[in-house]
Amino acid sequence: MQRVWPNPCYLSPILRKPPPKTLTQSKSRKLRVKDQVNFDNMGQTDRDVLIEMGFDPRRVDLALKYSGGLQDAITWLGSHEDTQIDDLEKESSTGAPVASTSKADAEGSKTTAGIEAKSYKCNDCGKLLRNWDAVQFHAERTEHQNFDESVEEVKPLTEDEKNAKLQELKQRLAEKRIVQAAESVAEAKRNEAIRRKKDQDSEKIKEELRKKEQLKDIERRKQEKIDDAKAKAKIKAEIAATQQARREAAAKAKAEREGISAAQASIPEVPSAPSASKAAHAEARLRFQISGRPPITKTFPAETSLFEVASSVAQETGITISTFTTTFPPRKTYRLDEPLDSSLTLKEANLTPSASLLVG
Repeated sequence: MQRVWPNPCYLSPILRKPPPKTLTQSKSRKLRVKDQVNFDNMGQTDRDVLIEMGFDPRRVDLALKYSGGLQDAITWLGSHEDTQIDDLEKESSTGAPVASTSKADAEGSKTTAGIEAKSYKCNDCGKLLRNWDAVQFHAERTEHQNFDESVEEVKPLTEDEKNAKLQELKQRLAEKRIVQAAESVAEAKRNEAIRRKKDQDSEKIKEELRKKEQLKDIERRKQEKIDDAKAKAKIKAEIAATQQARREAAAKAKAEREGISAAQASIPEVPSAPSASKAAHAEARLRFQISGRPPITKTFPAETSLFEVASSVAQETGITISTFTTTFPPRKTYRLDEPLDSSLTLKEANLTPSASLLVG
């Protein structure tokens, strides 16, 4: 027998009062209390089963509180696996209503004319629910709001059905753990790739900054050498002009003493500068010998620094160059990590017009 009960929210306080208890109702209520005790005993057995499966006892207690049976407890645990236990306990302590019918009204109207309601039925989906905790759990999970009392009895699960439910839950938990483990491994790989890329980018930036600083240092040294050469040339010209003026003044004074006109006075010629012993070369033809590779021949301007030469060869071959060693005696090694060596031009290193270098 089913009976549709109105929503108590729309009833006045007088209408919401339960009818006077009859002997049959009192007896039925005592029977329901006894049935509840049996449910608690059954729940304790289900609790042991769920704890043996590895569930947290706190979660098991909440699941049995909301569901009232093993089947619904398994469903509740599966649907609330990702929710924090503290949030679940807080929600349980607040006791927020989840259905349009209160528990007091349902218990007060559970019997009519001596007929005991053995379950609740959801009018939205037709599912039979064992007790009020199961109603709350069902309403929370499905958001259904229409429930009626029913005289139909919820059949308990058989041992085979319990075992099947347990195996299903174990399978779902195992699959979920596998997925979570795979996601953790993938996340770790992504983080490692990001870290490596970040380190590589940092090293690349440091290397570029170091090269820029070396180029700036080389340019500064070049400019200093040019300025020094200009200053020396200016001083030499001033000295030569002063010496020439002194010679002319001495020759003029001598001619006046000897009675010779200044026009006839012989002025000593300035000795010509000795010819350069070695012709200046504008380019240097270099042959690079690299271990395990064929030799490379390249031509550079004579004012090119050894650092610029190493950068050009490294860009072409893809190797890192740290030293250049001459093959002709006396053998000399130029270290590119030393500013004094790397800033030398090919002309200053006596590598013009041609030379052979061992790359290290």
